[in-house]
Amino acid sequence: MQISLPYGKTHLSLELPDHLSVDVLHPRRTPPAPDPTAEVAAALDQVDWLEFKGARSAAIAINDKTRPVPHDLLLPPLLARLEGLGIPRERITLVIATGNHSPMTPDEFPSILPESILHNYRVISHDIDAEHDIVRLGVTTRGTVVSINRIFYEAALRIAVGNVEPHQLAGFSGGVKSAVIGLAAWDTINGNHRMMAEPGATLGSYEENPVRQDIEEMGRIVGVHLALNTVLNEQKQIVRVFCGKPQEVMRAAIPLVRQVYQQTVAQPYDLIIASPGGYPKDINVYQAQKALGHAVHASRVGGTIILAAACSEGSGSAKYEQWLSELCLPLGADVNRAVIERFRAEGFRVGPHKAFQIARDSADRRVIWVTDLPEPSRFGLRSAASLRAALYEALDADPSIQRVAVLPYANATLVQARA
Repeated sequence: MQISLPYGKTHLSLELPDHLSVDVLHPRRTPPAPDPTAEVAAALDQVDWLEFKGARSAAIAINDKTRPVPHDLLLPPLLARLEGLGIPRERITLVIATGNHSPMTPDEFPSILPESILHNYRVISHDIDAEHDIVRLGVTTRGTVVSINRIFYEAALRIAVGNVEPHQLAGFSGGVKSAVIGLAAWDTINGNHRMMAEPGATLGSYEENPVRQDIEEMGRIVGVHLALNTVLNEQKQIVRVFCGKPQEVMRAAIPLVRQVYQQTVAQPYDLIIASPGGYPKDINVYQAQKALGHAVHASRVGGTIILAAACSEGSGSAKYEQWLSELCLPLGADVNRAVIERFRAEGFRVGPHKAFQIARDSADRRVIWVTDLPEPSRFGLRSAASLRAALYEALDADPSIQRVAVLPYANATLVQARA
Protein backbone atom coordinates (compact mmCIF):
# COMPACT_ATOMS: atom_id res chain seq x y z
CA MET A 1 0.00 0.00 0.00
CA GLN A 2 1.35 3.42 -0.97
CA ILE A 3 0.73 6.29 1.45
CA SER A 4 1.42 10.01 1.19
CA LEU A 5 1.85 12.38 4.12
CA PRO A 6 1.85 16.21 4.07
CA TYR A 7 5.31 17.44 5.06
CA GLY A 8 6.00 21.15 5.21
CA LYS A 9 4.82 22.50 1.85
CA THR A 10 5.32 19.16 0.10
CA HIS A 11 4.59 15.45 0.72
CA LEU A 12 6.46 12.30 1.71
CA SER A 13 5.52 8.90 0.26
CA LEU A 14 5.99 5.41 1.66
CA GLU A 15 5.14 1.91 0.50
CA LEU A 16 3.91 -0.36 3.30
CA PRO A 17 4.50 -4.13 3.28
CA ASP A 18 1.54 -6.28 2.22
CA HIS A 19 1.39 -8.22 5.51
CA LEU A 20 0.33 -5.13 7.48
CA SER A 21 -3.32 -4.28 8.08
CA VAL A 22 -3.61 -0.56 7.35
CA ASP A 23 -6.33 1.98 8.14
CA VAL A 24 -6.09 5.58 6.98
CA LEU A 25 -7.74 7.86 9.54
CA HIS A 26 -8.41 11.46 8.67
CA PRO A 27 -11.17 14.01 9.00
CA ARG A 28 -14.27 12.84 7.15
CA ARG A 29 -14.33 14.00 3.57
CA THR A 30 -16.64 16.97 3.93
CA PRO A 31 -17.64 19.18 1.02
CA PRO A 32 -16.94 22.89 1.43
CA ALA A 33 -19.67 25.49 1.56
CA PRO A 34 -20.76 26.04 -2.07
CA ASP A 35 -20.33 29.80 -1.70
CA PRO A 36 -17.95 30.68 1.16
CA THR A 37 -18.58 34.41 0.73
CA ALA A 38 -22.33 33.88 1.18
CA GLU A 39 -21.61 31.58 4.14
CA VAL A 40 -19.64 34.33 5.90
CA ALA A 41 -22.38 36.88 5.15
CA ALA A 42 -25.07 34.55 6.52
CA ALA A 43 -23.12 34.10 9.76
CA LEU A 44 -22.66 37.85 10.17
CA ASP A 45 -26.40 38.31 9.56
CA GLN A 46 -27.08 36.31 12.75
CA VAL A 47 -25.65 39.16 14.85
CA ASP A 48 -27.79 42.03 16.12
CA TRP A 49 -25.34 44.73 15.10
CA LEU A 50 -27.61 47.44 16.48
CA GLU A 51 -26.54 46.25 19.93
CA PHE A 52 -23.12 47.75 19.19
CA LYS A 53 -24.34 50.98 17.59
CA GLY A 54 -22.41 53.84 19.12
CA ALA A 55 -19.19 51.91 19.66
CA ARG A 56 -16.37 54.24 18.66
CA SER A 57 -13.56 51.70 18.34
CA ALA A 58 -13.04 47.99 17.69
CA ALA A 59 -10.24 45.46 18.08
CA ILE A 60 -10.10 42.08 16.37
CA ALA A 61 -7.91 39.24 17.66
CA ILE A 62 -6.67 37.21 14.69
CA ASN A 63 -4.49 34.09 14.63
CA ASP A 64 -0.83 34.14 13.65
CA LYS A 65 0.96 32.20 10.92
CA THR A 66 0.68 28.89 12.81
CA ARG A 67 -3.07 28.70 12.15
CA PRO A 68 -4.62 28.36 8.65
CA VAL A 69 -7.48 30.80 9.22
CA PRO A 70 -9.09 32.12 5.97
CA HIS A 71 -8.69 35.78 6.92
CA ASP A 72 -9.12 36.87 3.31
CA LEU A 73 -12.72 35.60 3.38
CA LEU A 74 -13.64 36.43 6.97
CA LEU A 75 -12.19 39.87 7.59
CA PRO A 76 -13.36 42.09 4.69
CA PRO A 77 -17.10 41.55 5.35
CA LEU A 78 -16.55 41.80 9.12
CA LEU A 79 -14.70 45.09 8.69
CA ALA A 80 -17.50 46.36 6.44
CA ARG A 81 -20.03 45.62 9.20
CA LEU A 82 -17.90 47.55 11.71
CA GLU A 83 -17.66 50.53 9.39
CA GLY A 84 -21.41 50.25 8.90
CA LEU A 85 -21.77 50.85 12.65
CA GLY A 86 -19.97 54.13 12.17
CA ILE A 87 -16.58 53.02 13.46
CA PRO A 88 -13.93 54.78 11.35
CA ARG A 89 -11.15 52.68 9.84
CA GLU A 90 -8.48 54.45 11.87
CA ARG A 91 -10.18 53.23 15.07
CA ILE A 92 -10.24 49.56 14.05
CA THR A 93 -7.18 47.54 15.06
CA LEU A 94 -6.31 43.97 14.13
CA VAL A 95 -4.16 42.39 16.84
CA ILE A 96 -2.25 39.25 15.86
CA ALA A 97 -2.73 36.76 18.68
CA THR A 98 0.69 35.15 18.99
CA GLY A 99 0.26 33.80 22.52
CA ASN A 100 3.69 32.70 23.67
CA HIS A 101 5.00 32.48 20.09
CA SER A 102 7.44 35.10 18.84
CA PRO A 103 5.75 38.32 17.65
CA MET A 104 5.21 38.47 13.91
CA THR A 105 7.15 41.19 12.12
CA PRO A 106 5.47 43.57 9.65
CA ASP A 107 7.18 41.90 6.71
CA GLU A 108 5.40 38.67 7.73
CA PHE A 109 1.93 40.23 7.87
CA PRO A 110 1.20 39.64 4.15
CA SER A 111 1.47 35.89 4.79
CA ILE A 112 -1.77 36.02 6.79
CA LEU A 113 -3.55 39.18 5.62
CA PRO A 114 -4.50 40.57 2.20
CA GLU A 115 -2.81 43.78 1.09
CA SER A 116 -6.15 45.62 1.05
CA ILE A 117 -6.39 45.20 4.81
CA LEU A 118 -2.74 46.02 5.48
CA HIS A 119 -3.09 49.26 3.52
CA ASN A 120 -6.31 50.42 5.19
CA TYR A 121 -6.24 49.25 8.80
CA ARG A 122 -3.90 49.27 11.75
CA VAL A 123 -2.31 45.84 12.28
CA ILE A 124 -0.09 45.03 15.27
CA SER A 125 1.39 41.85 16.69
CA HIS A 126 1.00 40.92 20.34
CA ASP A 127 4.26 40.56 22.28
CA ILE A 128 3.96 38.43 25.41
CA ASP A 129 7.07 40.06 26.89
CA ALA A 130 5.90 43.68 26.42
CA GLU A 131 4.55 44.21 29.94
CA HIS A 132 3.72 47.87 29.30
CA ASP A 133 1.19 46.71 26.67
CA ILE A 134 -0.65 44.37 29.06
CA VAL A 135 -3.37 45.01 31.66
CA ARG A 136 -4.43 42.67 34.47
CA LEU A 137 -8.05 42.26 35.48
CA GLY A 138 -7.97 39.96 38.50
CA VAL A 139 -8.12 36.16 38.68
CA THR A 140 -10.54 33.43 37.66
CA THR A 141 -12.25 31.16 40.17
CA ARG A 142 -9.55 28.58 39.35
CA GLY A 143 -6.85 31.07 40.32
CA THR A 144 -5.60 32.07 36.87
CA VAL A 145 -4.43 35.66 36.47
CA VAL A 146 -6.41 37.40 33.73
CA SER A 147 -4.03 39.49 31.62
CA ILE A 148 -4.81 40.91 28.21
CA ASN A 149 -3.31 43.09 25.52
CA ARG A 150 -4.07 46.72 26.42
CA ILE A 151 -5.06 47.85 22.91
CA PHE A 152 -7.51 44.96 22.57
CA TYR A 153 -9.02 45.53 26.02
CA GLU A 154 -9.42 49.29 25.63
CA ALA A 155 -11.43 48.97 22.40
CA ALA A 156 -15.17 49.48 22.79
CA LEU A 157 -15.98 46.38 20.69
CA ARG A 158 -13.80 43.26 21.10
CA ILE A 159 -13.97 40.39 18.59
CA ALA A 160 -12.09 37.08 18.28
CA VAL A 161 -11.62 35.45 14.86
CA GLY A 162 -10.40 31.90 14.29
CA ASN A 163 -11.19 28.24 13.67
CA VAL A 164 -12.95 25.71 15.88
CA GLU A 165 -11.04 22.44 15.80
CA PRO A 166 -9.85 19.73 18.22
CA HIS A 167 -7.31 20.88 20.82
CA GLN A 168 -5.25 18.55 23.01
CA LEU A 169 -5.61 20.58 26.23
CA ALA A 170 -8.62 22.84 25.81
CA GLY A 171 -10.71 20.18 24.04
CA PHE A 172 -11.47 22.57 21.20
CA SER A 173 -9.96 25.80 19.92
CA GLY A 174 -12.12 28.73 18.95
CA GLY A 175 -14.43 31.14 20.73
CA VAL A 176 -12.59 33.51 23.07
CA LYS A 177 -9.38 31.46 23.05
CA SER A 178 -7.66 33.50 20.32
CA ALA A 179 -8.08 36.59 22.48
CA VAL A 180 -7.65 35.51 26.09
CA ILE A 181 -4.77 33.08 25.46
CA GLY A 182 -3.41 34.57 22.23
CA LEU A 183 -3.23 38.10 23.70
CA ALA A 184 -2.23 37.19 27.26
CA ALA A 185 0.93 37.41 29.38
CA TRP A 186 3.03 34.54 30.75
CA ASP A 187 1.23 34.39 34.10
CA THR A 188 -2.11 33.80 32.36
CA ILE A 189 -0.86 31.10 30.01
CA ASN A 190 1.11 29.37 32.76
CA GLY A 191 -1.86 29.53 35.12
CA ASN A 192 -4.30 28.15 32.58
CA HIS A 193 -2.09 25.46 31.07
CA ARG A 194 -0.94 24.13 34.47
CA MET A 195 -4.33 22.35 34.58
CA MET A 196 -3.39 20.18 31.60
CA ALA A 197 -2.97 17.09 33.82
CA GLU A 198 -6.39 17.46 35.48
CA PRO A 199 -9.28 15.12 34.59
CA GLY A 200 -11.20 16.41 31.60
CA ALA A 201 -8.32 18.49 30.20
CA THR A 202 -8.14 16.41 27.09
CA LEU A 203 -8.84 16.27 23.40
CA GLY A 204 -12.53 16.67 22.54
CA SER A 205 -13.73 17.64 26.04
CA TYR A 206 -15.57 20.96 26.48
CA GLU A 207 -18.14 21.34 29.27
CA GLU A 208 -16.08 19.32 31.79
CA ASN A 209 -12.70 20.61 30.65
CA PRO A 210 -11.04 22.78 33.36
CA VAL A 211 -8.62 24.38 30.88
CA ARG A 212 -11.43 25.31 28.50
CA GLN A 213 -13.85 26.52 31.17
CA ASP A 214 -11.10 28.67 32.68
CA ILE A 215 -10.68 30.19 29.22
CA GLU A 216 -14.43 30.84 29.01
CA GLU A 217 -14.35 32.61 32.37
CA MET A 218 -11.45 34.75 31.20
CA GLY A 219 -13.48 35.68 28.14
CA ARG A 220 -16.31 36.91 30.34
CA ILE A 221 -13.91 38.93 32.53
CA VAL A 222 -12.19 40.54 29.53
CA GLY A 223 -15.54 41.07 27.82
CA VAL A 224 -15.08 39.51 24.40
CA HIS A 225 -18.27 40.54 22.64
CA LEU A 226 -18.23 38.36 19.52
CA ALA A 227 -16.53 35.37 17.96
CA LEU A 228 -16.35 34.83 14.21
CA ASN A 229 -15.28 31.21 13.72
CA THR A 230 -15.01 28.72 10.90
CA VAL A 231 -15.05 24.96 10.74
CA LEU A 232 -12.70 23.84 7.96
CA ASN A 233 -12.37 20.51 6.17
CA GLU A 234 -9.03 18.76 5.69
CA GLN A 235 -8.34 20.82 2.56
CA LYS A 236 -8.62 23.94 4.78
CA GLN A 237 -11.84 24.94 2.98
CA ILE A 238 -14.75 26.55 4.83
CA VAL A 239 -17.52 24.13 5.73
CA ARG A 240 -19.51 26.45 8.02
CA VAL A 241 -19.09 29.87 9.60
CA PHE A 242 -20.49 30.87 12.99
CA CYS A 243 -20.75 34.36 14.46
CA GLY A 244 -22.23 35.56 17.71
CA LYS A 245 -21.64 35.44 21.45
CA PRO A 246 -18.54 33.28 21.95
CA GLN A 247 -19.99 30.45 24.03
CA GLU A 248 -23.01 30.20 21.74
CA VAL A 249 -20.63 29.92 18.79
CA MET A 250 -18.71 27.12 20.54
CA ARG A 251 -21.84 25.13 21.38
CA ALA A 252 -23.11 25.49 17.82
CA ALA A 253 -19.79 24.58 16.18
CA ILE A 254 -18.62 21.63 18.33
CA PRO A 255 -21.16 19.07 17.01
CA LEU A 256 -20.04 19.86 13.45
CA VAL A 257 -16.37 19.63 14.48
CA ARG A 258 -17.04 16.15 15.87
CA GLN A 259 -18.85 15.18 12.68
CA VAL A 260 -15.92 16.33 10.52
CA TYR A 261 -12.91 15.40 12.65
CA GLN A 262 -13.79 12.51 14.97
CA GLN A 263 -12.88 8.90 14.17
CA THR A 264 -13.77 6.07 16.57
CA VAL A 265 -11.75 2.86 16.20
CA ALA A 266 -12.31 -0.62 17.62
CA GLN A 267 -8.98 -0.86 19.43
CA PRO A 268 -5.59 0.86 19.60
CA TYR A 269 -3.01 0.25 16.87
CA ASP A 270 0.46 -1.29 16.97
CA LEU A 271 1.94 1.40 14.74
CA ILE A 272 0.83 4.95 13.96
CA ILE A 273 2.33 6.84 11.02
CA ALA A 274 1.32 10.47 11.40
CA SER A 275 1.78 13.96 10.03
CA PRO A 276 0.54 17.14 11.73
CA GLY A 277 -0.92 18.05 8.32
CA GLY A 278 1.94 19.92 6.68
CA TYR A 279 2.59 23.66 6.80
CA PRO A 280 1.83 25.52 9.05
CA LYS A 281 0.89 22.67 11.40
CA ASP A 282 4.45 21.32 11.31
CA ILE A 283 6.21 24.69 11.20
CA ASN A 284 8.11 23.85 14.41
CA VAL A 285 8.35 21.27 17.19
CA TYR A 286 5.99 23.30 19.35
CA GLN A 287 3.17 22.93 16.82
CA ALA A 288 4.08 19.44 15.60
CA GLN A 289 3.87 18.00 19.10
CA LYS A 290 0.11 18.36 18.90
CA ALA A 291 0.06 15.57 16.30
CA LEU A 292 1.81 13.30 18.78
CA GLY A 293 -0.73 14.28 21.44
CA HIS A 294 -3.53 13.25 19.07
CA ALA A 295 -1.86 10.10 17.73
CA VAL A 296 -1.22 8.66 21.17
CA HIS A 297 -4.99 8.24 21.64
CA ALA A 298 -4.95 5.64 18.84
CA SER A 299 -1.72 3.89 19.92
CA ARG A 300 -1.42 0.90 22.24
CA VAL A 301 0.96 1.07 25.18
CA GLY A 302 4.27 -0.30 23.95
CA GLY A 303 3.41 0.58 20.36
CA THR A 304 5.27 2.82 17.93
CA ILE A 305 4.47 6.25 16.54
CA ILE A 306 6.29 7.64 13.49
CA LEU A 307 5.82 11.40 13.23
CA ALA A 308 6.75 13.18 9.98
CA ALA A 309 7.11 16.91 10.70
CA ALA A 310 9.37 19.27 8.74
CA CYS A 311 9.84 21.84 11.58
CA SER A 312 11.33 24.37 9.17
CA GLU A 313 11.44 27.02 11.93
CA GLY A 314 13.10 24.87 14.56
CA SER A 315 11.66 24.33 18.02
CA GLY A 316 9.33 27.33 18.14
CA SER A 317 10.19 28.12 21.77
CA ALA A 318 13.39 29.55 23.20
CA LYS A 319 12.23 28.65 26.71
CA TYR A 320 11.75 25.03 25.63
CA GLU A 321 15.26 24.94 24.13
CA GLN A 322 16.87 26.61 27.16
CA TRP A 323 15.20 24.25 29.61
CA LEU A 324 16.29 21.19 27.64
CA SER A 325 19.85 22.49 27.32
CA GLU A 326 20.07 22.64 31.11
CA LEU A 327 19.10 18.99 31.42
CA CYS A 328 22.61 17.62 31.68
CA LEU A 329 22.23 13.86 31.37
CA PRO A 330 24.83 11.12 31.53
CA LEU A 331 25.35 9.04 28.39
CA GLY A 332 22.63 6.46 28.02
CA ALA A 333 20.25 8.15 30.47
CA ASP A 334 16.50 7.85 30.00
CA VAL A 335 15.71 11.30 28.59
CA ASN A 336 11.94 10.92 28.90
CA ARG A 337 12.09 9.94 32.56
CA ALA A 338 14.52 12.77 33.34
CA VAL A 339 12.28 15.34 31.62
CA ILE A 340 9.16 14.11 33.44
CA GLU A 341 10.87 14.07 36.85
CA ARG A 342 12.37 17.54 36.48
CA PHE A 343 9.16 19.07 35.16
CA ARG A 344 7.10 17.67 38.03
CA ALA A 345 9.68 18.77 40.60
CA GLU A 346 9.85 22.35 39.30
CA GLY A 347 6.16 22.90 38.58
CA PHE A 348 4.38 24.02 35.46
CA ARG A 349 5.97 26.48 33.03
CA VAL A 350 5.02 27.17 29.42
CA GLY A 351 7.87 26.18 27.13
CA PRO A 352 9.19 23.34 29.31
CA HIS A 353 5.66 21.95 29.26
CA LYS A 354 6.21 21.04 25.61
CA ALA A 355 9.21 18.88 26.60
CA PHE A 356 7.02 17.26 29.24
CA GLN A 357 4.23 16.51 26.78
CA ILE A 358 6.63 14.89 24.31
CA ALA A 359 8.33 12.88 27.07
CA ARG A 360 5.00 11.78 28.57
CA ASP A 361 3.74 10.47 25.23
CA SER A 362 7.10 8.87 24.42
CA ALA A 363 7.70 7.23 27.79
CA ASP A 364 5.76 4.03 27.12
CA ARG A 365 5.88 4.07 23.32
CA ARG A 366 8.62 4.19 20.70
CA VAL A 367 8.32 7.58 18.99
CA ILE A 368 10.42 8.16 15.86
CA TRP A 369 10.53 11.61 14.25
CA VAL A 370 11.20 12.19 10.56
CA THR A 371 12.16 15.85 10.36
CA ASP A 372 14.38 18.50 8.82
CA LEU A 373 15.44 19.62 12.31
CA PRO A 374 19.23 19.69 12.61
CA GLU A 375 20.28 17.38 15.44
CA PRO A 376 16.86 16.25 16.71
CA SER A 377 18.64 14.55 19.61
CA ARG A 378 19.26 18.04 21.06
CA PHE A 379 15.53 18.09 21.76
CA GLY A 380 15.50 14.58 23.18
CA LEU A 381 13.91 13.23 19.99
CA ARG A 382 14.64 9.83 18.45
CA SER A 383 14.76 10.30 14.67
CA ALA A 384 15.24 8.48 11.39
CA ALA A 385 16.56 9.75 8.07
CA SER A 386 13.39 8.89 6.13
CA LEU A 387 9.92 7.43 6.48
CA ARG A 388 11.21 4.14 5.11
CA ALA A 389 14.08 4.03 7.60
CA ALA A 390 11.66 4.80 10.44
CA LEU A 391 9.27 2.07 9.30
CA TYR A 392 11.90 -0.65 9.17
CA GLU A 393 13.39 0.46 12.47
CA ALA A 394 9.94 0.00 13.98
CA LEU A 395 9.36 -3.40 12.32
CA ASP A 396 12.81 -4.67 13.33
CA ALA A 397 12.29 -3.58 16.93
CA ASP A 398 8.79 -5.09 17.14
CA PRO A 399 8.09 -7.92 14.65
CA SER A 400 4.61 -8.34 16.17
CA ILE A 401 3.36 -5.15 14.49
CA GLN A 402 0.26 -5.92 12.43
CA ARG A 403 -2.32 -3.16 12.81
CA VAL A 404 -1.25 0.20 11.38
CA ALA A 405 -3.07 3.53 11.34
CA VAL A 406 -2.01 6.37 9.03
CA LEU A 407 -3.00 9.88 10.19
CA PRO A 408 -2.16 12.36 7.39
CA TYR A 409 -3.79 15.24 9.31
CA ALA A 410 -3.20 14.20 12.91
CA ASN A 411 -3.48 17.75 14.34
CA ALA A 412 -7.07 17.84 13.09
CA THR A 413 -8.07 14.23 13.70
CA LEU A 414 -9.86 13.38 16.91
CA VAL A 415 -9.26 9.65 17.36
CA GLN A 416 -10.98 7.68 20.09
CA ALA A 417 -10.35 3.98 20.65
CA ARG A 418 -13.06 1.86 22.29
CA ALA A 419 -10.49 -0.38 23.98
